[in-house]
Amino acid sequence: MRILLLCHSFNSLSQRLHVDLRQAGHDVSVELDIHDDVTREAVALFGPDLMIAPFLKRPIPADVWRQTLCLIVHPGIRGDRGPNSLDWAILDGETTWGVTLIEAREELDAGPVWAWAEFPMRATRKSSIYRHEVTEAATACVFKAIERIERRQGPVMPANWGRGRERPACRKSNRALDPALQSPEEALRIIHASDGDPGASLTISGQPFLVFDAELAAGVSGPPGALVARSRQEVAVAFREGALWIGQLRRPEPRSLKLPALYLLGADAAALTAINGPEPCRYQEEGSVGFLHFRFHNGAMSSEDCDLLREAIVAAKARALPILVLRGDGDCWSNGIHLGIIESTDSAADESWRNINAMNELVREIIETDDRLVIAGVLGNAGAGGVFLSLAADEVWMREGAILNPHYKDMGNLYGSEYWTYLLPARVGEDRGRRVTRARLPMGIDEAFELGLATRRLRGNVDVADQELRRAAAELAASSELAGRVAEKRARRARDEAAKPLAAYREEELRRLRRNFYGFDPSYHVARYNFTRKTPKSRTPVSIAVHRAGGNEAERRRPCDD
Repeated sequence: MRILLLCHSFNSLSQRLHVDLRQAGHDVSVELDIHDDVTREAVALFGPDLMIAPFLKRPIPADVWRQTLCLIVHPGIRGDRGPNSLDWAILDGETTWGVTLIEAREELDAGPVWAWAEFPMRATRKSSIYRHEVTEAATACVFKAIERIERRQGPVMPANWGRGRERPACRKSNRALDPALQSPEEALRIIHASDGDPGASLTISGQPFLVFDAELAAGVSGPPGALVARSRQEVAVAFREGALWIGQLRRPEPRSLKLPALYLLGADAAALTAINGPEPCRYQEEGSVGFLHFRFHNGAMSSEDCDLLREAIVAAKARALPILVLRGDGDCWSNGIHLGIIESTDSAADESWRNINAMNELVREIIETDDRLVIAGVLGNAGAGGVFLSLAADEVWMREGAILNPHYKDMGNLYGSEYWTYLLPARVGEDRGRRVTRARLPMGIDEAFELGLATRRLRGNVDVADQELRRAAAELAASSELAGRVAEKRARRARDEAAKPLAAYREEELRRLRRNFYGFDPSYHVARYNFTRKTPKSRTPVSIAVHRAGGNEAERRRPCDD
C-alpha cells in the first residue's frame, strides 16, 4: 500500500510509523504540513492509497480528504475532541487515556472512527507518555485500520463518540504556576502537562520563565517563590509546603532557547547553596554486574555532561566486576552534543569544538575498557553521536520500539566524530557503514539487527525491558565463556591499536569536523540555529519525501557522495 504521512514535524511518533510501515512492506513517503497547496502537490506526486496524519496542528484541506482516505491520529479517548488532549488528561488526573484514529471530515475530530486503544496513565511528563503509551497505541491503531482497509471493511464507528468530550485549547492560565497557592505536587502536574511545549509559566526573581523538566525536592522548603538551593544545573524553587527541582527554563519569547536552569538564572542562582539533588548519573551493583544509569534532558549532552558521565564510568571501572551496563534513560539514550548550549554561547564554533572533544573523551573511555564487557542498554531513542556512543560498548541491547537516527548529515552536512570511522566499519563493515550514515532515515530494531547496530532484543515496555536487561546481564556475568570473551576483546583492541591508533581516527575526524565549525560553509551553523530555534521548515527533506526525490526504496537507500 502507498501511504503518505502528513505531519507538522517528523517527530518521534511519525518516525516510529515510518519505520514500522516500511518494515511491513508498505511504500511510505512523508510530507511536512507547510501549506495546503504543498499538500495537494504531494498527493498528486505520490498518489497515495492512504494518508495518515500522526501529528498535525491544523485541518487537512477538504478537497484532499475527499479525494484520498485520510486518517488522523488523535491522542485522546473516543469522544474526545479539540487540541491539547493529552495535556488535559494530565491536568485532570485521568487514570486511563487513549488514542483514536479518526477519518478526516469538515468537523474536526468528529469523523468516522477506524480504531482506538486505551492505556493506563503514568504520573510523568507529557513527552514520556507520548513517546511510549501514545506511540504504541497509535501504531497499533494504524495497523488495525490498514487491516480493515485491506479486507475492504469500513470504519468501526460512523462518528467519534464515547465518554470523552470536546474541550478548548489550554489557556495560559491553565499553565500558570503560583508558588503561594500551589503545592509542589499540584505545580508538578501542570509542568508535566506542559512538558515539551509550551511549558508552564513561572516568575523567578522577578523574571518570567517557562518551566520544564521538574521533580519533587524532598526535604527542601522556603518562602514560596524563592530560589532555595541548587544541584549541578538545577535549582530548587519553593512552593507551598515544599519545593520543586527545576531542570530546564526558557524565556517566554519567540524562538528562545530551552536551557538548563542555572544557565539562564545567572549569578544569583550560582550563589545558591549547593545540596544533593537529582543525579544525572547513578551507579548500583547487582551481584557481578555494575549498572550505570544516566539521564540527560532530551538526550542532549553538554561538555559538562560528557565529563560527568566519563568520570562516573571511571569510578565504576574501579570496581572489579566483569560486566558494566550503561543503562540510558527510557525516553532518550543520547542524541549527542548539546546544540542548545552551543547556540547560546558567544562562540558556537568554540563550544562545538569543546563539546565534541568532551564526547570523544567519553567514547574513548568506553572503548579502552579492556578488563570487562560493556553493555549499552538502549531503552530509549538515540540519534547522531548518541548512536555511536552506544557502539563504543561491546554489545548493544536495544528495546523494541526504540528508534535510531545514526547520521549527522541533516545537521548541515555535519561530518561527526565520536570515533565513528573506527566503530561503525568494525561493527557492520564498510558497505553497511556507508548505508547507515548516508541514508538519513530513522531505523527500528529489525533494521538495527540486520545491519549489526544491535546485538540483543529487549522486548516490551521500559519496565519489562529493564527486567530483561538485568536478567540477561546476570546470566552473562555467570557465563563460563566470559573470561575468554574479555581476553579476546583485549587482544582485538591491541591489534586494532597497532594497525591504526585511536588517536589517528580522532585526528582525521576532527580535521573534517573543523571545517563544519570554522570553515567558510555556514551550513552547520544555519541548521543548528533553525533546529534550536524551532524555525518552521520551508520544504520537506527529500530523504523522507521520496515522492519529490523519485526512485524506489533501493535507490532511496543507495549511498550518496560525501
